Amino acid sequence: MDPIAPIRTEDGPQAPLPVGSTDLEQAILSKLDDDKAQDIVLIDLRGKSPMSDAMIVASGRSHRHVGALADHLQRLFKDHGLGKVKVEGLPHCDWVLLDAGDVIVHLFRPEVRAFYNIEKIWSVDSGHRGAARA
Repeated sequence: MDPIAPIRTEDGPQAPLPVGSTDLEQAILSKLDDDKAQDIVLIDLRGKSPMSDAMIVASGRSHRHVGALADHLQRLFKDHGLGKVKVEGLPHCDWVLLDAGDVIVHLFRPEVRAFYNIEKIWSVDSGHRGAARA
């Protein structure tokens, strides 16, 4: 079978799922919302980068909040059978990166997020942003 050919079903080629529709993406977004993360953004990386299908960026109110968000997501990943998620930045909790393969999550303190502005790198306009969390 050609590795580049689309997966075929009885109904024809299988279309890729829209970004944000996988169980893992939905679980991450729900957990961040439940934990009061702020300014959650979901970025579709398909066709833009081979490293991942989606990137989620969110802010925590403080070092402690960012650390708690990261800890809760690590538990969520383990519950989804992803025990080997790579995590960077936990000691300082200014910017924590969680790499789950198909989904990468960036958690920032607001000042650090404004400084690095990674959404601009991926050309995310305001239409893709979720509602700000209170």
